[in-house]
Amino acid sequence: MQLLATLGRRLLVVLPILFVVSALLFTALRVLPVDPAAMSMPPTATRDEIEAARRAMGLDQPLPQQYAIWLGHVVHGDFGRSIHLRRDVVELVRQTLPATIELALCAMLVAAVLGLAGGLLLFALRDNPAEPVAETGTTLMMSVPEFLWALLFIFVFGVALQAMPFTGRLDPGMIRPDITGFLLLDALLAGRLDILRSAAAHMVLPAFALGIAFAPPIMRVLRSSLLDVYHEDYIHQARLRGLSETRILLRHALKNAILPTLTLMGVQFGFLFGGSLLVEVIYSYPGLGNLMVDAVRNADLPIIQAVGLTYCVVVLVINSVVDGLYLTLNPRLRAR
Repeated sequence: MQLLATLGRRLLVVLPILFVVSALLFTALRVLPVDPAAMSMPPTATRDEIEAARRAMGLDQPLPQQYAIWLGHVVHGDFGRSIHLRRDVVELVRQTLPATIELALCAMLVAAVLGLAGGLLLFALRDNPAEPVAETGTTLMMSVPEFLWALLFIFVFGVALQAMPFTGRLDPGMIRPDITGFLLLDALLAGRLDILRSAAAHMVLPAFALGIAFAPPIMRVLRSSLLDVYHEDYIHQARLRGLSETRILLRHALKNAILPTLTLMGVQFGFLFGGSLLVEVIYSYPGLGNLMVDAVRNADLPIIQAVGLTYCVVVLVINSVVDGLYLTLNPRLRAR
């Protein structure tokens, strides 16, 4: 019950954060020299028709009242219609959000596997002549941003070796099943192994481009945590009982050192979700990031507002889930 109460208090913080973000986003977009009413009308529209559209959209009202009108619609799930695509914004977000979540989850899996394995390797190489080489390697990996990894992978594996596809989510001509919106899961549910193979092949390069960029901090935090844990008394007592170093590491040290690493992974997942935007554009991946870039290019304010809030909500949910996991794994925090 105490755990649920703690999580409930943290989730209550989400509402004022969303309110502030939505207000800042709405105000910033309204300051831009863009007239949504004029953009929503055909090129042949007269000035009177544009003014009528402005009144219908509430754009002739003071900015606080415009925000109140917009917020009232958002609370009821109405983000309006896309100015450029002429489609319902909520439907566009619903179609593209699962693709970005799927990419972020696969990339986080890559980052977690590489980060945890790399952290254990760095710890094993402590006081070893190869330790400076490994440290230099992690520094080099950390200095390369995800979009450079994406371009490098396209050049090596897509163009030079022609080993992996690097555009879209499926091979041409394939019709994806639409069950949950998550392509890999839908392919499994529909029993379409050909679509599953194609989707997985298209996911490899963007997922690794994102995952490798976020793996080095996980390596370093895990190594530092293990070094701190190995100075604790219970590690020395375990050695005195004759336990092997492998058992001490896996059964005693790792479960305590993993807590700060888990927190970092949660923070990294939030940044990774937001950082998928450039990678989606590079790989022509039809996700939320590509939708956002197209909206910015066409000054499509309803989409920009909806996607911006969606990113905020997803990151807040991720952080809340990570807080819950951290509280579950660390009973000492639940007593506070």
